Amino acid sequence: MERLQKIMAQAGVASRRKCEELILEGKVQVNGETVTELGTKADPAQDMITVSGKPIKHEKKVYVMLNKPKGVITSASDPEGRKIVSDYLKGIKERVYPIGRLDYDTEGLLLLTNDGEFANLLSHPKYHVPKTYLATVKGVPHGTELDKLRQGIMLEDGMTSPAEVEYKDVDPDNKQSVISITIHEGRNRQVRRMFEAIFHPVLRLKRISYGDLLLQNLKRGLYRHLTADEINQLMQMAKAAKPGGNPKKKR
Repeated sequence: MERLQKIMAQAGVASRRKCEELILEGKVQVNGETVTELGTKADPAQDMITVSGKPIKHEKKVYVMLNKPKGVITSASDPEGRKIVSDYLKGIKERVYPIGRLDYDTEGLLLLTNDGEFANLLSHPKYHVPKTYLATVKGVPHGTELDKLRQGIMLEDGMTSPAEVEYKDVDPDNKQSVISITIHEGRNRQVRRMFEAIFHPVLRLKRISYGDLLLQNLKRGLYRHLTADEINQLMQMAKAAKPGGNPKKKR
């Protein structure tokens, strides 16, 4: 017997938190009975579990890294008819969903899966898996301004955790620079808001790593499956992360 939301997440319905929302909304039934309590347990081998009237099925687990282009929505659909990430996942029959988000104007490394446990482990706020971006910003931030990001900076939703920041390129002619920034949180448009707070707005933003997983030479708009070692490394990094701080370093 396992908790219902765990069974649903393992079956690829959604992340565990989203599965909890579906239960609370009364959209889940076990053997024909609507369940709305999160502590409910079931036997996936014997019980009939349905979500919005459709029985769940156990799909093969899929773990994908996509180089998301700019101008693509990180969602299952878009009423405005814009491109969505699933448009770039031809050949994947399973229903996968993104781990976290990259906003419309941000490109780079995006993870997708149908493994709810894996998604929950990487996206839960308490685990703080590091994510690195290359930010092309207006102007050339002074070292003292970057120090504010390294120490943590106050945004409208609170103080950020300390970031790792370094110069990558400076273009004085075009009055812009490229800064590498590693954060350990996942707030909405966080990197953009951090640079706005020091008055150097982001012109272009690209995520280049997620934990130890690197985007490297994966071409824009293409995807590849993660290896078993990569999946295991990401899970171990998340489990080793200190709440509110950086992952524990290996000795």
